[in-house]
Amino acid sequence: MKKANKAITYIDLFAGAGGLSEGFAKARYKSVAHVEMDEDACNTLKTRECYYYLKRNKKLSLYNSYLKKAISREELYSYVPKRILRSVICETMSSKTMTSIFNKIDESLAIKRLNGINLIVGGPPCQAYSTIGRSRKNMDNDPRNMLYVLYLEVIKRYKPDMFVFENVPGLLTAGGGKYLNKIFDGFEKLSYETNYRLLNAADYGVLQKRKRLIIIGWRRGTLHCFPEINKERKKYKVSEIFCDLPKIQPGKSADIYASSPSNYLKVKKIRRRNDILTWHESRPISANDRQIYKQIIKAWDSERKRLKYTDIPKRLITHNNTSSFLDRFKVVAKEECAAQTMVAHISKDGHYFIHPDLEQARSISVREAARIQSFPDNYFFEGSRTEAFKQIGNAVPPLLAYKIAKALKKQFKKQ
Repeated sequence: MKKANKAITYIDLFAGAGGLSEGFAKARYKSVAHVEMDEDACNTLKTRECYYYLKRNKKLSLYNSYLKKAISREELYSYVPKRILRSVICETMSSKTMTSIFNKIDESLAIKRLNGINLIVGGPPCQAYSTIGRSRKNMDNDPRNMLYVLYLEVIKRYKPDMFVFENVPGLLTAGGGKYLNKIFDGFEKLSYETNYRLLNAADYGVLQKRKRLIIIGWRRGTLHCFPEINKERKKYKVSEIFCDLPKIQPGKSADIYASSPSNYLKVKKIRRRNDILTWHESRPISANDRQIYKQIIKAWDSERKRLKYTDIPKRLITHNNTSSFLDRFKVVAKEECAAQTMVAHISKDGHYFIHPDLEQARSISVREAARIQSFPDNYFFEGSRTEAFKQIGNAVPPLLAYKIAKALKKQFKKQ
């Protein structure tokens, strides 16, 4: 049995922008490494590591200077030990790169003087298991379906006490269930027991309808199990995400809050005292699309009606396809307890996430998208606006991850 660490240690695989990691970091788990192939997402992870390091050392003013664009990213990183930045491993997980990745994880363990890994979290890219992805290509020929094998390799090497494997609900039925069965068989061969739940983020403090498949495994013979994750009463409205942000027009941005935070933002610690507003930036849209946005908003405000593409005035219809994707324009309903599911396609266009204010008639900003996903305002996304939207759309909501982390922590304490 490995010697116990002072904190519960974890590795985040296929880490993306760090939604899962943020939840576990908030619950005071200690990260050993994040593995991610996208360079912008890796920079986001590094910047977040800077935030936590500077916060621990009471130097958050340096981080805020970066958010205010007073110092460069290079200068920000110079204030943080290289060992912390190197724990973000920017590599594509494949059979050819695993030796290199293992070496870097081992190096991080040694430098941080840790005695092993308690937990592995993450999930392979989900597009191959999504219903849309399955409709577009032959699943058996999609190499992403085999990425779980690399997840198994990491478990085999580090033998964590537990793991959290997350993915889209479509994994349950992909290939008639054969892919899920293969994954379970792989865990069983490594002497892990498993169980799963389909969790909706809206039940755990996130103002968004977002279902995720959560598989949790534990070493056979231990007292671990799938934890009881307490649901929350839905008492907040989506409007609380928008109310303190300044009004902006399409293609514009703002960096000063318009008012004090809503109760939701305060209770969930999404906006804290002295936060710097970043990424409140909306994409530009055509004059024609803006007219459509206004039609969509008016119909919702007056009748609570969701207009289909074929319902809008013919003079505004520009697409030849009027038989499918008829719900391509959708307002974010501020009166409801949960917004529609945030998707990575928001990086392509914002038609499915129209701001509810008729005066603004725009798609939501990057910061508004991040809040819908429950990222705190001090979470900075690196890269272009398009890349920031993509990172947010692909992420696990940090508040959902936090709920899972807290439930698992009770078991670790008992063990």
